[in-house]
Amino acid sequence: MNLIYCLEDDADIRELEMYTLNSMSFEAVGFENAQSFFQGLREKTPNLIVLDVMLPDLSGVEVLKRLRSNPKTKSIPVIMATARGAEYEKIKALDLGADDYMTKPFSVMEMVARIKAILRRSEKEEAVDTVLGPICLNVAQHTAKLDGQALDLSLKEFELLLLLIKHPGRVYSRDELLNIIWGIEYDGENRTIDVHVRALRSKLGQYENIIQTIRGVGYKAVFDEH
Repeated sequence: MNLIYCLEDDADIRELEMYTLNSMSFEAVGFENAQSFFQGLREKTPNLIVLDVMLPDLSGVEVLKRLRSNPKTKSIPVIMATARGAEYEKIKALDLGADDYMTKPFSVMEMVARIKAILRRSEKEEAVDTVLGPICLNVAQHTAKLDGQALDLSLKEFELLLLLIKHPGRVYSRDELLNIIWGIEYDGENRTIDVHVRALRSKLGQYENIIQTIRGVGYKAVFDEH
């Protein structure tokens, strides 16, 4: 069941959105302000966010900026909703990374249709295999293969390997990896990344050198066929 977060300060609209989504086989959670919304994000990551522009404590535009600047939330689809019908508001929201835009008043069935369309598109993108040399990962099925054989990875090993092979040659520092994969700040002592890299290399066997150490910086994934 897809989890939808609705950030809307108008209680009547919020309740209507949640009622409709819950009745349409979604799991909907509503938030009346940005503070409670970001607390909810720390507890659970939704599949999509319906975001009002006008909020009491922080503008929806600022919320969107924060979502797109955070590696943990930058890929979550967002539909902006506002009473403003001006074209520049729509362009501004889309330029900042909104996936869609609705002008109030909108029908809840239109909202559901837009949500379903965006989720279908996201699922198709996730279904594509991510491949680097002999490694093949599939996010939708959460499967990992090495030379065509199943590779047994923990959740964090899967996420770490996926990030590295999606951006071959790109060097990630330990603090970046901790922030992206674990959502925590690097404190200079935490060896979590090193432990997981060692585990991954062990499971990659003869291909362990795909994950390379950049001394004093971090790690990258590279595959040289020669």
